[in-house]
Amino acid sequence: MKLQLTRVQLDNDVTIGELLVDGAFECWTLEDTVRGEDEPKVYGETAIPFGTYKVDITDSPRFKRRLPLLLNVAGFGGVRIHPGNDAGDTEGCILVGLDREAKRIGHSKLAFDVLFAKLEAARAIGAEITLEIS
Repeated sequence: MKLQLTRVQLDNDVTIGELLVDGAFECWTLEDTVRGEDEPKVYGETAIPFGTYKVDITDSPRFKRRLPLLLNVAGFGGVRIHPGNDAGDTEGCILVGLDREAKRIGHSKLAFDVLFAKLEAARAIGAEITLEIS
């Protein structure tokens, strides 16, 4: 399964993107601000660097449930995809939502539940899940 996140709004306080699943629009995303290409990710302040990451589904000690986890994010562990609506809900993770507003996304839990069901179904048949961020 291939996830593609295309960042479409890069502001100094929030980044909003479109998430595709196998080429079809799935939902909106929200992250912290994007730093320069050669600048490292800063915990809780900046978005994940551009690139392609493998995605696993693991238990999250913080959220006390299984969540998608991005693997091999340079210098960071615990970078996940989870529900949330604005920059205050993320510490460097990717939030998903069905509605896009100026600086936030809405109906996040619904978007996450639909996406997570697809990810779990892919994992159940042994499919590799990747996320390409551009």
